[in-house]
Amino acid sequence: MSETKNFATSSAMFADSKPHYALLDGLRGAVALMVVWYHVFEGFAFAEGSAIDVFNHGHLGVDFFFMLSGFVISYAYDSRWQAGSNNRLTIGSFFKRRLIRLHPMLIMGAIIGFITFLIQGGVKWDGTETPFSWTIVALVLTMLFIPAYPGAGYDVRGNGEMYSLNGPGWSLFFEYIGNILYALFIRRLGNKALAVFTALLGIAWVWFVATDVSGYDMIGIGWTLDSANFFGGLLRMMFPFSLGMLMARNFKPYKIPGIFWISIVVLFALFSVPAFAKSGSISINGIYELCCIMIVFPIIVWLAASGSTTDNVSTKVCKFLGDISYPLYIVHYPVMYLFYAWLIDNKLYTLGATWPVVILVFAINITLAYGCLKLYDEPVRRWLTQRFMK
Repeated sequence: MSETKNFATSSAMFADSKPHYALLDGLRGAVALMVVWYHVFEGFAFAEGSAIDVFNHGHLGVDFFFMLSGFVISYAYDSRWQAGSNNRLTIGSFFKRRLIRLHPMLIMGAIIGFITFLIQGGVKWDGTETPFSWTIVALVLTMLFIPAYPGAGYDVRGNGEMYSLNGPGWSLFFEYIGNILYALFIRRLGNKALAVFTALLGIAWVWFVATDVSGYDMIGIGWTLDSANFFGGLLRMMFPFSLGMLMARNFKPYKIPGIFWISIVVLFALFSVPAFAKSGSISINGIYELCCIMIVFPIIVWLAASGSTTDNVSTKVCKFLGDISYPLYIVHYPVMYLFYAWLIDNKLYTLGATWPVVILVFAINITLAYGCLKLYDEPVRRWLTQRFMK
């Protein structure tokens, strides 16, 4: 079969944006599905009050997203800050672009989270009723993307999440910080300075994880606003983001046939490795996850960026996965809250006992994500672009 272009048009694009890497878009969607799969098993563990014993490292999908974000943002924008470039970027126009790209779905995620919380009865995890007024406050602040501190009245689920109507919003909180730091500081670094900056971040991240500063014995940190989670989450975002930028600036293609499917298999296998026991004060589990982020993920991103789709079917698959990846990530967790409540009520703790409902959860999430994309996200972003961008 003749090879199609390495790039694919995306629904997320502005008219003057560069084309997207088709295989990276596809991988982003595939990893978003893996994150949903991880949260299924998180639900079993949560219902039973135990540790996750299947798909233990699926939370690393977020770290993969951070690396992809740094790679793609550097590729799309680095060359456009210079005075002589076409469609020159300013800090203001960059922030407008990122807000238009990210924030409409954050608002929709807050609304869906609000609805599912009310369906659950508007109670915290311990069964305590949350006053409706605080739920309204949580909705408004989540739409404005203002995080909750642990114990705040608008922490309506009572477990300290930054965004208790839609837990995964924490990663977008750090993504926003990464975008701000990119525009104000990181983009100005030359290659050598960026390499030194990334290396220093890596050293700090290795120390933080290997010595288990958070006490989690894993990299799954950043979801709440205590000091360890804030600084850990910042390192968790900044290292792969900066490494992604460094790769984009020095990218030279190296093609391997079938890399898209190879990458999916490798990532799924890595996420499925059993948890490792701690050795004294050293987190072996954390070190394993660091190896995934520092060694395997860069190889996969580099090779996938080098590859291309080979026919119309694979092109459409990658485009579909890329288009739904962000909406799926944003809308899936409110649905998972309902799934978790159902598991707890029915005292069901295994995939074997719940697989028809798990299939339904996936179907609902994919359908909801695609519906939000086509009926809300794309039209709203199109209008915002026409209204606020030249």
